[in-house]
Amino acid sequence: MSTLARAAVAALASLPLVAAGVAPQLSARLTGEEVLLRVAPVDPIDPFRGAYVDLDYPDLTTEGGSWPPSVDDGRSGAVYAVLEERPAADGLPATWALARWSRERPADGLYLACDDADWAVRCGIESWFVPQDEALRLERVLADTGALATVRVDGRGNAAITGLRAP
Repeated sequence: MSTLARAAVAALASLPLVAAGVAPQLSARLTGEEVLLRVAPVDPIDPFRGAYVDLDYPDLTTEGGSWPPSVDDGRSGAVYAVLEERPAADGLPATWALARWSRERPADGLYLACDDADWAVRCGIESWFVPQDEALRLERVLADTGALATVRVDGRGNAAITGLRAP
């Protein structure tokens, strides 16, 4: 088999891995319900990583908890953040917030599929990339007023951030 043929076979064999890696984000973007989540910055723009902003979701923590949250039940793995809608108030539109954590996939309702295999729960919406020219403006908005993340959540709890805006 020629070198070109081997390279082609290797490239084709890796396609399922790439597809599996992007499928949850793609599914959320294409089929997900759009929700608003309140966010605040955790980490300013890091010049070594580019214009990624690490985000804090104050409404996705339990009372007195911190972001990233943890589920202190002695287990690790799949965990689900069951969401509830909060009505518009104080000039803010309706947003979504944590109702409870569950180790079992909810049968209905809106939820985020997360993982706490590491030291903290990760739901796939912890960071946001912005073009360099927009990064400083966004950092100032987040520091001054916080922001709202537009997140699409599909029927399996996969989530993808599609935008950030001032409240």
